[in-house]
Amino acid sequence: MERSLIVGKAIRTKKWSRRLKVLAAALLTVGCFQVPAYAAGNDGQTIRVAMFANLGSTYKSTTPLITLESTGQWSIQSESGANVSLPAGQVRFSADGFRVKVLETADFKAASAAAKLLQATADKPLLFTTTLNGNAIYQLYTGNYATEALAGQAVTRVQKVAAAQLAGQKPAVTGSKRLSAGTYGSIQEAEAAQANLLSTGVSAYPVLQLSGGSQAYAVWVGEASTDAELSTLKKSVEAKVPGVSLSPVNNSAGLIIRQDAGLSTDALKTAPHYTIAGTDSKAVVQGNGNGIKVVERSQRTYRGDMEISIVSGDLALVNVVPLEQYLYSVVGAEVYSSWPAEALKVQAVAARSYALQQGDRFKIANVVDTTLSQAYNGIGSENDKVTSAVDATAGEVVKSGGKIIEAVFSSNAGGQTAHPSEVWNGGAGVFTNVVSSGDTSAQAGLHTWYHVLLSSGVSGYIREDNIKELTTKTNAGLAKVTVTAQNTNVRAIPLIQSTVEPVAKMNPGNEAVVLAKVAQSNDYAWVRGPFTSAQLVKSLQGKTTASVPASISTLEVTKRGPSGRALEVTANGQAMTVKYADTYRSALGGLPSTLFDIAGTGSYTVLGADGKTASKTGSNGAAVLSSSGTGTSSGNALVVMSGDGQARAVTQGQTYMFIGQGNGHGLGLSQWGAKGMADEGYDYQAILKHYYQNATIVKE
Repeated sequence: MERSLIVGKAIRTKKWSRRLKVLAAALLTVGCFQVPAYAAGNDGQTIRVAMFANLGSTYKSTTPLITLESTGQWSIQSESGANVSLPAGQVRFSADGFRVKVLETADFKAASAAAKLLQATADKPLLFTTTLNGNAIYQLYTGNYATEALAGQAVTRVQKVAAAQLAGQKPAVTGSKRLSAGTYGSIQEAEAAQANLLSTGVSAYPVLQLSGGSQAYAVWVGEASTDAELSTLKKSVEAKVPGVSLSPVNNSAGLIIRQDAGLSTDALKTAPHYTIAGTDSKAVVQGNGNGIKVVERSQRTYRGDMEISIVSGDLALVNVVPLEQYLYSVVGAEVYSSWPAEALKVQAVAARSYALQQGDRFKIANVVDTTLSQAYNGIGSENDKVTSAVDATAGEVVKSGGKIIEAVFSSNAGGQTAHPSEVWNGGAGVFTNVVSSGDTSAQAGLHTWYHVLLSSGVSGYIREDNIKELTTKTNAGLAKVTVTAQNTNVRAIPLIQSTVEPVAKMNPGNEAVVLAKVAQSNDYAWVRGPFTSAQLVKSLQGKTTASVPASISTLEVTKRGPSGRALEVTANGQAMTVKYADTYRSALGGLPSTLFDIAGTGSYTVLGADGKTASKTGSNGAAVLSSSGTGTSSGNALVVMSGDGQARAVTQGQTYMFIGQGNGHGLGLSQWGAKGMADEGYDYQAILKHYYQNATIVKE
């Protein structure tokens, strides 16, 4: 008879067999604390938060366009001191580079129709409007592209998609080689010079210069992709405009000022558009206190200023914001504002410590705005209770050995925090495995789910509010149930997953056998699966240092760390080694934590009278002892019971279920654990010292 419930051959250790729960983690990482002269701060200390940037393997989140919005007056400022005021509304930014000019037309409907078609492809459209010879003209582009060759390949794709709107025009590659027609002290002078060139049919744009010189503005001509094209353009313009003096721009830093007509493809809606040019270009959009909305970041509004630059050929957007205001958003995004005030203070001090410890990790920024660092969702995640908690702990950090610690945290430790050896190594002395009993607070008030076996042999979970218990039982004493509504879903795990099809449906009158009652999967205890051999093989590929077998017949945890977390998982008797133990979360299909057991649904273990164990597979052919003698099982499923009366179904095909606890890496602070301790009356300093060893809380 099986020794433990639904754990296959992996027997749970006594150290953590009493725990089982989870949800999603809050991983961290961040960057540098330079305070730019143009950054507005209420305490003089700012943090730089990267939203979009191409930093290679460190961080990559890119967008071809950045759309900012403000409800009041705001401005663009450069490090050279150049400044331009902006009206309320939207402005757009893009990076200069190789593009495809799709068409130029006076017909907005044709241009917008082509843009709409291209929007559904990888060649994203960019629609401008300008005036040539007194007429409104619409210019449609796609890109940027990293090289001229890639832009050339896009020409064929674009031509095919927008063929009906081209009216005989041939898309062509454009580039960032330009000519300067002079520099000017004001935007009015630059626009007058531009108008003179436009009157002769020459495309020209005013430019806000971002570095050097006493003149804030320039007028640039052209968008050539090669030096030969630029030379030809120079001769052509000089022939058209006698007396004009043109010189190569030579990678000068500037914002090319254009008019964007692509805010809507259904009606003409325009906004100022600034194309940032030059590899060292950097501009700052200064807010007015009401916040700046970033349309491409889920329409969120942020405090502070927005710095725009080009990094590795892509647009980069960094929010420069006072540190304490940054924490208003982080704490509100990381934990529930309804939590006790002491738990909110814990998160505020941990988040502040983590951020300050990061240095220049992200080169252009201290942190990023995702859970790779700390969740940062702008003003929308702020709350009065959270703000009070941040203000009450202003400047407070966690230190050890005289240094601010990297105060990592996760959502739920599953009853015991991780030892560094179970995550990524290092951190000994500050991080160790400690009891985190408050983690159970994550499952308070959640529904109970029934694990049931249907007559078809399918097993799954039904939520308690859809169940009606019957008075009849099986011969083994297991309860029977039916459901209260037509087409009640039977779920693969005890959780509603809108994107996952139910394993079966039940109707009133249909009966099912109750195998167990469990809590709804949550941050403390969870179930994931079932995963087939093929799914696990695919998930393991590229994440292990050992070769992955073509098919998996057995899968078990063969080594655990001090807190019970998996240090080694073996497939078919071969260790699936990983660089860091925490990698098993992603390697095994995206598990919430590494504190788990594995159950093979098609196998079970029998303890014989002689004390020896034997592994069995499949639901058919098992020896069954009954009042009429010994026989063999048949049918769709076999129910096995453990010595303590717990039951599970054994299926014909082998799949794998993961039953675990905790959500996240589990190192350092457990957010739910802090909430549970606060519920019990502990203050924030006591909670922090429980999770961070040899630590003191000081005000910097």
